[in-house]
Amino acid sequence: MRYLKEVLDSRELLANLTLREIRGQYKRTIFGQLWSLANPLASMLVYTIVFRFILRVSPPAGDPSGLDIFAVWLLCGLLPWTFFATVVTQGMGSVIANAGLVQKVYFPRIVLPLSKVGSVGYNWLFEMGVLVVVLVLCGAFVWPWLLLTVVAMFLLALFAGGLALMLAVANVHFRDTQYFVSIVLQIWMYLTPIIYPISLVEDQSVAYGGLFGTSITLLDIYRLNPLERFVAVFRQLLYDNRWPDPTDLLLCAIWALGAFVIGIAVFRRNEKKLAEAL
Repeated sequence: MRYLKEVLDSRELLANLTLREIRGQYKRTIFGQLWSLANPLASMLVYTIVFRFILRVSPPAGDPSGLDIFAVWLLCGLLPWTFFATVVTQGMGSVIANAGLVQKVYFPRIVLPLSKVGSVGYNWLFEMGVLVVVLVLCGAFVWPWLLLTVVAMFLLALFAGGLALMLAVANVHFRDTQYFVSIVLQIWMYLTPIIYPISLVEDQSVAYGGLFGTSITLLDIYRLNPLERFVAVFRQLLYDNRWPDPTDLLLCAIWALGAFVIGIAVFRRNEKKLAEAL
């Protein structure tokens, strides 16, 4: 409780660090905040050309929205993934990037990774706002689901923040962590149904049946991926325009709270050693 009180007392510092990140990110650029859309839009263009027009991947139409636009379907999963990967990458390196400050001044170091969650989250809000406008223009009835979408965004932020806290500690002690995690994130993305529908995995799971003579299927293992649940919830809300599967939403909450609690515990236990390790 004392540690949480100390963190809460540092909320002004956290806000200032977050604002510093936001203001400095696109300083002296002509297009400013619009640059945050550049990477997901470029990725969307490439993946749409390759997977929709060359490989002929065809996800099911939104149910009951009726949407059948691959690029929009892709963005509903790509934007949450981009937020997650960016928070993990930037949060992991936040302590090392502020090594001089950590070694000279005492303050709760936890605000460094959390400020990355805030600054990246600010960009994500802008991107999701643009996506909502696109969905409305395409005929989706997204307004009733906005509040629940914000809840899903908050849960994903907790999950990403928890992982960032753990990896920030690991990266201080083992600098190989940042290179290892970058490879893991690349693999993780392709093991998540972002650029292809999960129906492809379901078909292969049925074809292979139980693995190694057990009742465990390929789909059972695949769905252990927490990002698969998060992507499913976002697509159900934004693309399908319906209530998310209760199991998916519950598992998202469990993953988020579990990762964040463990992240805080790991960071708190190692916080006093960070200055020496740097």
